Amino acid sequence: MSSLPLSSGPSPTKSTPSDELEVKDAQIIFNRVWKDLEEQYGHEELHFPKEWILLGGAPGAGKGTNTDFIRKVRGISPEPVVISSLLNSPEAEKIKAAGGMVGDEEVLRLLLRELLKEQYRDSVVLDGFPRTKVQVECLKMLYDKMMQLRTEFSNTAQAHHFRQPTFHIMVLFIDEAESIARQLKRGQETLAHNSEVRESGIGELWEERKTDFDEELARGRYRTFKEKTYHALVSLRQIFHYHFINAQAPVDVVQQNIIRELDYQSSLELDPRTYDTLRHLPLADEVVQSGRQKLINRLDSYQVEHPDLLIWVVNFIQNKVMPVVERYAVTGRAMFNTEDELFDDPVAIAMLIDIFSERGFRAVVDINQQLIAERVDLQTGVIINSRKKVYRIWIFFNGCEIRRG
Repeated sequence: MSSLPLSSGPSPTKSTPSDELEVKDAQIIFNRVWKDLEEQYGHEELHFPKEWILLGGAPGAGKGTNTDFIRKVRGISPEPVVISSLLNSPEAEKIKAAGGMVGDEEVLRLLLRELLKEQYRDSVVLDGFPRTKVQVECLKMLYDKMMQLRTEFSNTAQAHHFRQPTFHIMVLFIDEAESIARQLKRGQETLAHNSEVRESGIGELWEERKTDFDEELARGRYRTFKEKTYHALVSLRQIFHYHFINAQAPVDVVQQNIIRELDYQSSLELDPRTYDTLRHLPLADEVVQSGRQKLINRLDSYQVEHPDLLIWVVNFIQNKVMPVVERYAVTGRAMFNTEDELFDDPVAIAMLIDIFSERGFRAVVDINQQLIAERVDLQTGVIINSRKKVYRIWIFFNGCEIRRG
């Protein structure tokens, strides 16, 4: 996780009377919404997603471009939950038609009801929440409730519904000048696209935002993000996993940064009890790092302790096995059989495998015992067999890619 502090904006640590009032308002709002959820769904049915990615970004930062990429990286199949879409839902329209306002309480209510749907049980990308101080406080209270539920049901048959929640706060950031330039460019592209659709009658019209055609409106939209949404998200950095992505770079660079930020870390994402059970096993990277040094030590020890056998194995590989490997270079796989008795020595087999590993191949040796009928005892009728040992050597490597027309 990484972050880059910005100097603008008020200090998040200084408490003001208005901050305290907002916290109290958030408690009232959250308690009301939570009580309604318990009455509607039942306390034991409040199953929220395990993994949350709360995505925020300056106007033009590329949220639309990168949302699907983030879902692919994390294996998230449901469509993202977009707050602006929830505010245009039939339920929200009913509230507005009745003269009501879709404020923080209704936003929270609409969001939590949506996230109780089965499709979000594992993971969700959330676009546009939180945007206010009240919503930030409500999110903290939700996390606390989820942890309480996890503790309550930890030793029950329902424990798998209340897993350790993981929250990622991801901010795609660009500066004001870049944001304005991208918004206006999007406006020009939208006008050109819509003009072509109207003339041809083919395709769908894109949304024409006023802020994409007026520099001052675009600047105002950026500053609203920076003063409200950005600071709302940054205020959560001490609680949840926080990822600051410099989105001014080319798309491929931005997406590589996203991959690094969201790289799986078991100590952060597993239930602590699960992690404690698994942590004694080494990670693959750790095994690979130490394995290379151990390979070098073994090869050097062969040279000191078994020099003649090492020379024999090298010659065997060079003269007998490699011609077969070269013949099947395109496939990336070759197989060689031998009955040479020198391989009765397990050190010779170990040498062969290690030599191939050092050269960038992967070798596997199978030992096959074969019985060969030699004669029949005419008095007893018993078949007399001899035993033959065959060493089957499999060699794997990166094959050649051939372009097929």
